[in-house]
Amino acid sequence: MQGYRGPRWLPGGHAQTIWPALFSPRPALAYRRERWDTPDGDFIDVDFLDPPRHDAPWLVLFHGLEGSSASHYATAFGALARERGWGYAVPHFRGCSGSDNRAPRAYHSGDFEEIGWILERLRERTAAPLHAVGVSLGGNALLRWTQEAGDTAAAIVANVAAVSSPVDLAAAGHAIGQGFNRLSYQRMFLRSMKPKALAKVARYPGLAEAGRIAAARSLREFDDAYTAPVHGFAGVADYWARCSAAPHLARCRVPALVLNARNDPFVPAASLPSTGGAEVAEVGRFVTLWQPPHGGHVGFPAGAPPGHLQAMPAAVTDWLARHR
Repeated sequence: MQGYRGPRWLPGGHAQTIWPALFSPRPALAYRRERWDTPDGDFIDVDFLDPPRHDAPWLVLFHGLEGSSASHYATAFGALARERGWGYAVPHFRGCSGSDNRAPRAYHSGDFEEIGWILERLRERTAAPLHAVGVSLGGNALLRWTQEAGDTAAAIVANVAAVSSPVDLAAAGHAIGQGFNRLSYQRMFLRSMKPKALAKVARYPGLAEAGRIAAARSLREFDDAYTAPVHGFAGVADYWARCSAAPHLARCRVPALVLNARNDPFVPAASLPSTGGAEVAEVGRFVTLWQPPHGGHVGFPAGAPPGHLQAMPAAVTDWLARHR
């Protein structure tokens, strides 16, 4: 993946982001869904593709902002897991499975306690290796769990990978509010997130200020009005600072792959961990950085039109299989 180059027919970070999300073929996957009750009286939904053998490895995927098991990257990883005879699980963050969750809280970019609870429950169900992948928001949260778990992470997962993750949340939050990003990606996310937040506030008066949520025109404003106060942060600056994975990468104690395209439209290349001579000191010996020049945000398309999305999942899964 370090040598990945986007196809000539699909140049640029925006095209390599948008085309795969809208037009790449998606394999049909027959998921089996389980609903798990959470310790705080809520629930999450987990979609499974069961492996053909009880001792087969498992791939666990944590989706991105407002994603699900039907997201283009989730079906690409699922098809690859099925092809390789691995089990596959996609836990949905609260409110992302098509059902409103019960509790006041939702999910956020540093939701490492939820990640840990999910992985520990999966660990109890199998002795086979667990390989965890997080995409975008899910990748940052997965890295934060790895960092907080420290030496105990190795008893739960063999390794982790973060794909197109905004490991510097302030830099990504600023970038997504600028220019074309503001008119496309940011507007798309807010169109989904604001109605959910307003419905939650209607159910739980006093949870947050509905007027500020309705008036939010950027992810920064939304996070300041809703995500931060609902999840115990003093404000958006506190939330983004405490939940960014980049400053804590040296705390990882299991093999961790961090993959970011340098033309990602809303994860600025300048905000990524260094791949220079100070790399080991900055990220620690357990972390591998892949930063190809092309790929967009969770795109990495390959082949002739309409393209396919197997290049990235195959490279990530190969890395996970080698690094235990």
